[in-house]
Amino acid sequence: MRIILLGTPGGGKGTQAKLICEHYGIPHISTGDIFRRKIKEGTTEGKEISTYTEKGQLVPDRLTIGLVDERLKNDDCQKGFLLDGFPRDKKQAEALDQIMKAKNEQINFVFLIDVPKEIIVERIMGRRVCPKCGESYHIKYNPPKVTGECDVCGTPLIHRADDQEEIILDRLTIYNQTTEPILEFYRNKGILHKIKGDGGIQDIFSQIVTILDGAK
Repeated sequence: MRIILLGTPGGGKGTQAKLICEHYGIPHISTGDIFRRKIKEGTTEGKEISTYTEKGQLVPDRLTIGLVDERLKNDDCQKGFLLDGFPRDKKQAEALDQIMKAKNEQINFVFLIDVPKEIIVERIMGRRVCPKCGESYHIKYNPPKVTGECDVCGTPLIHRADDQEEIILDRLTIYNQTTEPILEFYRNKGILHKIKGDGGIQDIFSQIVTILDGAK
């Protein structure tokens, strides 16, 4: 199964991606993870990526699409994968369509985790992240075992400067504007599934599993 997982910042997309991938034994492909790995390896691509990320800018499509295409050619993707953070606009969705056609494959499921705005604000403002390994926590819903420390590497967690209400609302507006064309693109293909995302983690996961297992 080849899956795309969409959702607003703070909508719980990352948590669901991990659960789905563990349950079905498919790789979790995140553009953020790809970027961080390239930067850490010090590759030419990584150096170029860092010039954008250090300024808070989006990595250009030319680079992003190429890296996703490269990743999807790995052996672990032959039986399926889950894309998280890609595509982020219609142009990338169309590029992914061409990548799939070249492999004689297609995306099977696109899930949108739909969460009310007020819940998203609460989730993001309570979010804490590890600046070293990228693990994410929440002071209420998913706290670390030791307050203020990453469970994975022990690094002190941070509250990102952009995790403030006014900034969050601006980000949601931009997200909705760029995502609607993607939703329409996959709605027309008949593979878009809207998941009610205001429940608990297991409730959201159960909705997704019901759809995936029902299609077998």
